[in-house]
Amino acid sequence: MSQFQSGADALNALNATNEGGGNKAEFASFKTGTSYKVRVLGTADLIRFYSYGIFKKVNSFVAKNPSVKNPKGFPVENLTPWDLAWKHYQDLKFKAADAGNADKEKEYGELAYQFKAKERYALGFIDLATGDHIIIDLSKKQAQAVHAVIKKNEKKLGKVAFELSKTGSGQQTTVMLSLLFDLDEDLTDKERENFAKYEGKAFDMALFDGLLYEADEKEQVENLVAAGFDISLIGLSVGGQNDIGEEDLPF
Repeated sequence: MSQFQSGADALNALNATNEGGGNKAEFASFKTGTSYKVRVLGTADLIRFYSYGIFKKVNSFVAKNPSVKNPKGFPVENLTPWDLAWKHYQDLKFKAADAGNADKEKEYGELAYQFKAKERYALGFIDLATGDHIIIDLSKKQAQAVHAVIKKNEKKLGKVAFELSKTGSGQQTTVMLSLLFDLDEDLTDKERENFAKYEGKAFDMALFDGLLYEADEKEQVENLVAAGFDISLIGLSVGGQNDIGEEDLPF
């Protein structure tokens, strides 16, 4: 898990103002309309990661050999194939802007975003309905909003529960962590029992190991082809130096 920032390191990144695996852990389902009553065991039960993928085309993954990012999250060294695809369209976007072509600037900007590494956070909680650890996948803005509530109530974490919920869709999606003050009123007997059994315990950070699917360079190139990107635009080719044969492509 060395490529991912966890605990205090992830927390520092979360609070910055700039703009597949060894265990069976996986992200808990967190679709719009979902809510969980949870216990928070600590303020640093999270990791930061950079995810690639295109909805309904390529499932989310992280790079096995990730690029070096600057403080704003842009790749600057050791670019992955997906970083190169992002850079290809980003460069075209800048050229269109310089030429005063607003339509092309917008088009290339949208294409660049598809291949951009998205900064994400995985936050750990205790699901009071089951008594199990759960891990929730959030964007940076969503994680900041959730963590602000956790931090504000840091001294009360052993005494209060929370409700984690998601509403809305698209850019109107909202994730909220709401305080549940009265355990007797707000929790069932089973939920109170599950709350109590974690007294004095810490979140199992080992659950973050193997949580994310890691793709090597060969698979990333295959994913670019699956996404409809012309890999020759970034100097890659089928059967070239990446040793990808036609039989390896996902179609």
